[in-house]
Amino acid sequence: MTLDKSNGPLTGLKVVEFQAIGPGPHVGMMLADMGAEIIRIERPGYQPTNPVAERARHRMALDLKNQEDRNTCLDVCRTADVVLEGYRPGVMERLGLGPDVLMEANSRLIYARMTGWGHDLNYIAITGALDAIGNRGELPVPPQNLVGDFGGGSMFCAMGILAALYERDRSGKGQVVDAAIVDGVTSLMSFFSGLPEGAMRTSERGAGLLSGAAHFYRCYRCKDGGEITIGAIEPQFYAELLERIDAPAELASGQLDPANWDDYTARLAKLFETRTQAEWCEILEGTDACFAPVVPLGEARDHAHLKARGAYVERDGIWHSAPAPRFSRTPAVIRDAAEDGEAVAASWRAEG
Repeated sequence: MTLDKSNGPLTGLKVVEFQAIGPGPHVGMMLADMGAEIIRIERPGYQPTNPVAERARHRMALDLKNQEDRNTCLDVCRTADVVLEGYRPGVMERLGLGPDVLMEANSRLIYARMTGWGHDLNYIAITGALDAIGNRGELPVPPQNLVGDFGGGSMFCAMGILAALYERDRSGKGQVVDAAIVDGVTSLMSFFSGLPEGAMRTSERGAGLLSGAAHFYRCYRCKDGGEITIGAIEPQFYAELLERIDAPAELASGQLDPANWDDYTARLAKLFETRTQAEWCEILEGTDACFAPVVPLGEARDHAHLKARGAYVERDGIWHSAPAPRFSRTPAVIRDAAEDGEAVAASWRAEG
């Protein structure tokens, strides 16, 4: 099966992606969805483990400890627009494939490196992000690896690549995109670090307005064990929530006073336990009460909102996340299994 043709906004872009885990494949997936042609350099014998994140790649098996294979890799990078790697600092230099070498051979190359030491949990720990996540008096709760690897890593790396490509149109020169994951997470935290100490930002875990401490911004359990979310921060949304759920009248005052939050939370918890998740959906969905059910990942594609958006697409028996964001004139597409990487590299050389 060959790749579906794309007219996405990155059609014609040539990318060399070095095999990595987590955020690296996510960057490659996004670029491929938008039309980029990607040759993925993989270890000999490697078998893809994630058909969604590793979709739409041309694969080339190279042993980068072998000089002949390194020469092949260098040859491919000479005709690329972008190189993407996520190894530990210094690894590519020791292999003779660092930015100095590759950019000497290709002055227009955008060399994107996503760096970190450890794993997502370690990155968000030292940046102050993890300290705020969890319940009061308890240990922090790891938010999967969404905040560090993907939020601070892949999204910032992709943005850096696109910015460097835009600048190259003016200067004609490539450059290194240094996307350290801790830098991205620190930027994500700028909203909170820029706030004065108060209800929105507090040094006490589980005590801030957005931490789950506030009765109007948290999760609740229902009669059937299902769970729901309430995010009625603005006064008009909070008032609508209370009206629609028949809440006690006294909850209408003192919404933003943290002294009331524990008591109000307990009252709402009892109220929400009187109906099932489906019943609360019937009452609150489609209103301004800022409500949504907690949906398991395996069921998310069947939620009415995601179905209407086409957020998941089925291909060959596998459900894929749809390309994001959407483009009106040059739509991104999910493409099928890729061609042989060596044949694609040969076509790049032929194009010059």
